[in-house]
Amino acid sequence: MTTDSKQISFKFWTWITANADRTDISYAEEFQKYGQNGFDAVLINTGTDPKLLERLVPLAVEHGLEVHAWMFTTNRPGDEVAEQHPEWYAVSREGKSCYDNPPYVGYYKWLCPTRKESRAHILSLVESLAEVDGVTSVHLDYIRYSDVFLPIGLLPKYDLVQNTELPEFDFCYCDVCVNEFEKIHHKNPKDFEHPEIDMEWKNFRLNRIKSIVDEAYDIAHSNGKLLTSAVFPYPEMADHMVRQRWDKWKVDAVLPMTYHGFYNEELDWIGYATKQGVQDLVGKQTELHTGLYLPDLNPEQLKNAILIAQQNGAKGVSLFDGNTLTDKHLRVLKTLKKELNQ
Repeated sequence: MTTDSKQISFKFWTWITANADRTDISYAEEFQKYGQNGFDAVLINTGTDPKLLERLVPLAVEHGLEVHAWMFTTNRPGDEVAEQHPEWYAVSREGKSCYDNPPYVGYYKWLCPTRKESRAHILSLVESLAEVDGVTSVHLDYIRYSDVFLPIGLLPKYDLVQNTELPEFDFCYCDVCVNEFEKIHHKNPKDFEHPEIDMEWKNFRLNRIKSIVDEAYDIAHSNGKLLTSAVFPYPEMADHMVRQRWDKWKVDAVLPMTYHGFYNEELDWIGYATKQGVQDLVGKQTELHTGLYLPDLNPEQLKNAILIAQQNGAKGVSLFDGNTLTDKHLRVLKTLKKELNQ
C-alpha cells in the first residue's frame, strides 16, 4: 500500500456493522477484543454515515486497529437520496428496474453505473467517508453488477438453474447504458439474440465499474486515504459472475470473498483462488488479502485456511464477520498471529 498505514507482515481484518444506538463503552470492548486477539484492521459499515464513523474511529484506533470505511457502492439498499430518483436504478434485459423489481432478494437495489447522476451520488459518498480523520481506507463493497450467476452452493436456496445468462439477472439495459454503448459501437444490445457472447457489450459494463473504482481511488488518495475493496474470488470468476474485473482497477488492496462453502469446494480451493488472484496482480501495486467466511470454518479449519492463504501469496486474511467469532476462533487467531509475524 502507498500511504503511512503501519507495516504488518500478515494482516488480520474483520467486519462489523455499526449502530448509532450502541454505547461507546460497548464498542470499545469489542475493539479491545479484536486488538488483543491479533486483529490489525476493522471494516466498519456505518451506512455511509460520516458522523458515526467519526465517533468510532478513535475508539478503534485506541486499541491498535486501522479503520476502513466499509460502504455499499452500486448496491444501495435504503438509500434515501437514491430512492427519490427511480431513474437511477439498473434495468434488466427483461426491462424491469431494481427500483421496484430487485433480483433475488429485496435488498438488491442496484444503481446504474453509467448514469451521471447515480455515479455522482456514489462518488459523493466516497468523498464524505474519505474526509473523516483517522480512516485508513474507503472500502468499496458491492462494486459490481447484480449476480449474473449465483455461487453454485446458493442456487438451491433460490430454486434456480443458471446454465446461461438469464434476462432477469442481466443488467443494465437502461436508456443511458444503451445509448452510450450505441454511440461507441453503433449497435443496440437490446437487438442482440445472444448478448452474453458480445464482447464489446460485456467490456462496456466491465469498464463502467472500473471507471467508478478509478475515480474513487483518486478521491480517496486526494484525501490521504487508501482505497480497498471486497471482490469476488479471483478476476476471471468475478468477470463471469458479476462483471467485475478487479485486476484492472486502481485500488490499493482487494479482499476477495474466497468463501469455499458457497461454491461447494474443499478447503484447498482457498489456495487455488488466492494464488490465481495473486498471479493476476503481478506487476501491480494492489495487495490481496484473502476473505474467509467464519460460519463455514471451525477453529482448526480456520487455522488451516489462513495458512493456505498465506502460503499462496496473500498479505493477510479478512474474516466475515466479527459477530461470528467464537472464543475458540479467537484463541487460534491470537496464537497464529504470533507465529506468522515472528
